[in-house]
Amino acid sequence: MRIGVYPGTFDPITLGHMDIIRRGAKLVDRLVIGVTTNISKTPMFEDDERIAMVEREVQGIEGDIRVVGFNSLLMDFATREGATVIVRGLRAVADFEYEYQMAGMNQQLNNRVETAFLMADVSLQPIASRLVKEIAIYGGEIHKFVTPAVRDAVEARIAERGLRRGDP
Repeated sequence: MRIGVYPGTFDPITLGHMDIIRRGAKLVDRLVIGVTTNISKTPMFEDDERIAMVEREVQGIEGDIRVVGFNSLLMDFATREGATVIVRGLRAVADFEYEYQMAGMNQQLNNRVETAFLMADVSLQPIASRLVKEIAIYGGEIHKFVTPAVRDAVEARIAERGLRRGDP
């Protein structure tokens, strides 16, 4: 069985992430979506909230898809899951430089796991979770970047934490 891991913080999961999940699931027998926390970021949603959000969003996508939280080195997680490939999405040249470096480091840690890069759909390339949150905090519309359920969750979190910025 060919198992792939698609890791990310998914804070929140965007239409760009969903595109990579749909396409990545076609390349492997099982796609494990690894939800983690990047220690250099402060997430809007807690780990369990992000896991539940991703689980809800991937329902109905064809293929064997599992959502698993992890808090370890990616290559240790991939080994635990039995993965032979890491699936990564690329939006732009800036992504490539970072991802290329990470792929090289990961290969040094475990050369039995390959990294496969998928280009995001052209219409979804500018979408980034960080920008979605920033737009929402300033009262902008995010419906073009996330599903309605994710939009509602983001807006509720902003209201709950009093994060709204900008002029009324």
